[in-house]
Amino acid sequence: MHILKLVETFARTMADTKGMAPASTRSLWKGAITFGLVHIPIGLYSATQESDVDFDWLDRRTLDPVGYKRVNKRTGKEIASADIVKGVAHGKGNYVVLSPDEIAEAFPRTTQTIEIETFVDVDEVPFVYLEKPYYTAPINKGEKVYALLREALRETGKAGLARVVIHSKQHLAVVLPCGPALVLNLLRWGGEIRATDGLGLPPAGKAGIKDAELKMARHLIEDMGGHWSANAFRDEFHDAIMKLVEARAKAGDTATVEPLEEAPQAQGAEVIDLTELLRRSLKGGAKSASVPAPAKKTTARKSTSASRASAPEHATAATRKRASSSRGTAASKSAPAKSTRKRRTA
Repeated sequence: MHILKLVETFARTMADTKGMAPASTRSLWKGAITFGLVHIPIGLYSATQESDVDFDWLDRRTLDPVGYKRVNKRTGKEIASADIVKGVAHGKGNYVVLSPDEIAEAFPRTTQTIEIETFVDVDEVPFVYLEKPYYTAPINKGEKVYALLREALRETGKAGLARVVIHSKQHLAVVLPCGPALVLNLLRWGGEIRATDGLGLPPAGKAGIKDAELKMARHLIEDMGGHWSANAFRDEFHDAIMKLVEARAKAGDTATVEPLEEAPQAQGAEVIDLTELLRRSLKGGAKSASVPAPAKKTTARKSTSASRASAPEHATAATRKRASSSRGTAASKSAPAKSTRKRRTA
């Protein structure tokens, strides 16, 4: 079966850790995987490590770190944090300004729970939707129930579609077995993937393709066939830069990396009889006991900003607000850069 073969391939490739980044045992949070009446206590761990090279801005005369300032793009003058508001562009030159309370109200509720809503075939989820993987691991004596879900998914070739909140942002995700682990892979929302209309793609099928041409293409693919190895594909730019940095470091001082603060540890729930919960879920208890979806938030009020649009002075205000919005990213980097940055772990 194609689906089972795909799952077996995941298990085989994950068994060889050569060339992979070091494991991270620092949990991002501790919560649970839930479906029906089943509750599996787990910890969530980063499964990736970025290979980008962090170049910091330095004053070439003194090597002092160079920071950023909050500057009004129209006047060129620096402005205070208290004078910065957040707005969303709505038409050319117009902004809808939202208050901190309105923005906070729109944030999804944080439950530290991976709520599986349905199970689908593994190969039914297009790869274009996959975004970022996380590892899950059992806690609080949840090893048996964790392994039971993992093996059940592996034998059925299914994956769980779920919703989860990470860093105050709600994500669509898929839970699937990958070697000994249950992997939570974040997905892009349906509206984030562009359609292929207008790209001039040839129609599906063999129309216009000769059998001899297809045979030659297959032979070429077979001749170039190989097996996946994480150690065979490296970020050559990163390796070259870091090799140069190591060589240069021997001739000068290096900065000390500040230790990361440990994230607060949430208490997981107790493990209860999985067999009984599965039995009750199959009898219809899943629907009555499932966690209701969070209520949709009403759209933020726009009446105030809308009324401003009709005022003569709004053009000038809109320009200022656009500058404020454009500085959103730079403002987050206003703190002086460090000569050696902490590597991102989440």
